[in-house]
Amino acid sequence: MAPRDLKIPEERHPEKAHRPDQEQPRKPSWIRVKAPGSEGYRRTAGIMREHKLTTVCEEAGCPNVGECWGQGHATMMIMGEICTRGCTFCNVATGRPDALDAFEPGRVADAVAKLGLSHVVVTSVDRDDLADGGAEHFAMTIRAIRRRSPGTTVEVLVPDFLKCGPEALEVVVAAKPDVFNHNLETVPGLYPEVRPGARYFHSLRLLQRVKELDPSAFTKSGIMVGLGEDRQAVLQVMDDMRAADVDFLTVGQYLQPTPKHHRVDRFVTPEEFGAYEQAARGKGFLMVSSSPLTRSSYHAGDDFARLRAAREAKLA
Repeated sequence: MAPRDLKIPEERHPEKAHRPDQEQPRKPSWIRVKAPGSEGYRRTAGIMREHKLTTVCEEAGCPNVGECWGQGHATMMIMGEICTRGCTFCNVATGRPDALDAFEPGRVADAVAKLGLSHVVVTSVDRDDLADGGAEHFAMTIRAIRRRSPGTTVEVLVPDFLKCGPEALEVVVAAKPDVFNHNLETVPGLYPEVRPGARYFHSLRLLQRVKELDPSAFTKSGIMVGLGEDRQAVLQVMDDMRAADVDFLTVGQYLQPTPKHHRVDRFVTPEEFGAYEQAARGKGFLMVSSSPLTRSSYHAGDDFARLRAAREAKLA
């Protein structure tokens, strides 16, 4: 793994990243989702509103929201709904966030208990305005869930803490989440267009550092395909993740949220997703989820059970 950082310009160039002059490809038949509106969906939405919580399911326009909320599964997005970054793939609003809500961890814990979740995913916007990037708020949320629902396993999907000291990551790891997830999102060559505020090798090092701090931790990362990458670049990302000892890989199809966002370069076929999964398993990942509709928190509870079983089988 390269010890240096990528040199990426700080300013975005939307006219390059979004490429509006090129025609958007049509969605193929295999991109199908369940429309929201079931009784379970309405109950989940009601609990989110009752506890004044934000979810990445809504803010990022997840295609699986109808299915997941119908089953009572929601991914909590803490620290507000305004991000300090401007990634061209993401539908979350960019700007100046509000102050942290000290009561939010408790409300998240109450919602988890009310939904009866056996596994919950907690993520956040990037908070470059905070000295610790929101690390302590993550830790408080983990602890609040554990107090309220001791039997619930907790997965965190964290930002990169790029502008913080190393102690920020240490705070989150010390709170002992069951799964530590940080997505690389795409191949390094597309970072200037897709993640202009992030650094590929910093994110890799973050994941590697988790295992150094807690060798028993499960680590997870994901990428989107269909942004303009090629197969060899994806395979290299897999190798980089394994060098950082990442346990669980997710690969999903990028879907353009609005015409202003980075366009879809192409729709990757289900057969190609299957080939990516086969390659990843051959490289040694304990768990792989690779399909057009795969997202970081999609079927996260079931996948965690499989991940834990895979480690136990490997150690047996």
